[in-house]
Amino acid sequence: MSNSLQKELFIYNSLSGEKSIFIPLHEGKIGMYVCGPTVYSNVHLGNVRTFMSFDLIYRYLTHIGFKVRYVRNITDAGHLTDDGDVDNDRFVKQSRIEKLEPMEVVQKYTVDFHRVLDMFNLLPPTIEPTATGHILEQIELAQLLLNKGLAYEINGSVYFDVQSYNQKGLNYGELSRRNIEELLANTRDLDGQNEKKNPQDFALWKKASPAHIMRWNSPWGEGFPGWHLECTAMSTKYLGETFDIHGGGMDLKFPHHECEIAQGKGCFDVSPVRYWMHANMLTMNGQRMSKSTGNYILPLELVTGNNSFFEKAFSPRVVRFCFLQAHYRSVLDISNEAMMASEKGLNRLFEGIRLLDSIEASANSSSFSVADWEKNCYSAMNDDFNTPILIAHLYEAVKHINGLKEGRESLMAEDLAKFSNLIRAFVFDVLGLIDGAESAHSENSERLTGAVEILINMRRKAREDKNWALSDDIRDQLLAVGIQLKDGKDGTGFSLT
Repeated sequence: MSNSLQKELFIYNSLSGEKSIFIPLHEGKIGMYVCGPTVYSNVHLGNVRTFMSFDLIYRYLTHIGFKVRYVRNITDAGHLTDDGDVDNDRFVKQSRIEKLEPMEVVQKYTVDFHRVLDMFNLLPPTIEPTATGHILEQIELAQLLLNKGLAYEINGSVYFDVQSYNQKGLNYGELSRRNIEELLANTRDLDGQNEKKNPQDFALWKKASPAHIMRWNSPWGEGFPGWHLECTAMSTKYLGETFDIHGGGMDLKFPHHECEIAQGKGCFDVSPVRYWMHANMLTMNGQRMSKSTGNYILPLELVTGNNSFFEKAFSPRVVRFCFLQAHYRSVLDISNEAMMASEKGLNRLFEGIRLLDSIEASANSSSFSVADWEKNCYSAMNDDFNTPILIAHLYEAVKHINGLKEGRESLMAEDLAKFSNLIRAFVFDVLGLIDGAESAHSENSERLTGAVEILINMRRKAREDKNWALSDDIRDQLLAVGIQLKDGKDGTGFSLT
């Protein structure tokens, strides 16, 4: 893609509170870090919306020619619900509930996270580091902050000293626009707070209690890292002390991202991130999603229809399309009516794209300008990734496709080919949508595999029962319809002949 498109990109920066032209640190290259999941439970729809927003951003940056190093972490240790009682470590709490080792909890929900994101066609990041894989780096940063007088150790725990940070002329609260007095006034009394110098100080390293399972050696004794430090350690390791984009959900702005800024500036004397980006929240039926109120649904429950909120199951591509019809910085509300409308709109879009294959070029072009339409699409995405406006232009394209099919409009071969390539690029590459026909083919393949596996199991049972006639009959009938069974030491597989 042309370099001019890169120069026209504007991004809303949460730190400055305004949109500004995007200028990468290194021409043609972008370093982007997004806070990943804390894998102690099933990924929820709000998380999916956040990760989908940055998948869209990643896709578009790549589409217009940037080489993007996209780092998204896995939090698998040290996520305290507060800096007091270590029993509030979410992994420890969940391991007790499920009667599993903490790393079994981590593995179970990491697999769930990847499965759900694959279902919604999210691209994997280029690097996916884990907190437990970077304990040494976190210890080194905590020691660096101690050496610089910005942290203190007490009873085997290490805390970031917010007042010492501010006394150096820095500003803890610059991202969330809070001040020390406000923080002091709003800080809750928590168990273990008495060992801190000030309530707003946050843990870099926590001493492990005798019963704490997840623990590592450190210069201050056995313990585990605080939640905020891992992202500073991993983002700077893979992207440098200053990098282009840091993303996450709006709920992470304070305290998590605020703490990251303080840690980065404290360690390296530079602002760690040039553009802070935050995706807004997801609501359902006009209300905040919450387990406690019952207004809550998991991604698989929405896709399978196993819920009491929606009248039918909705495919992952419909859910994705629904999410992308709202700007990533806007609150998105999902409802049965919204999902039904998204399904109808997506079908209309795909029908138009498939119709393109049957349209013939003309010797003359009509008043429809492909160049103007292209400019409008890129203008939408260059305005802080405005997918609702892009989708409106895609619907406009469908009207032109119908006009071309009915002979009311015409395009010469070159313009028709360009138009066809552009609309497919925006729909499939940028928005990451999957054609219903392709999906149906994939679903049919999965059904075929499942049916053959059933027959393979029936054949294995027949052989165990020494019913050789039935075993041979299953094999021969499958071969007659083009499915060849292959027996091996690892079991029976099959191929299409």
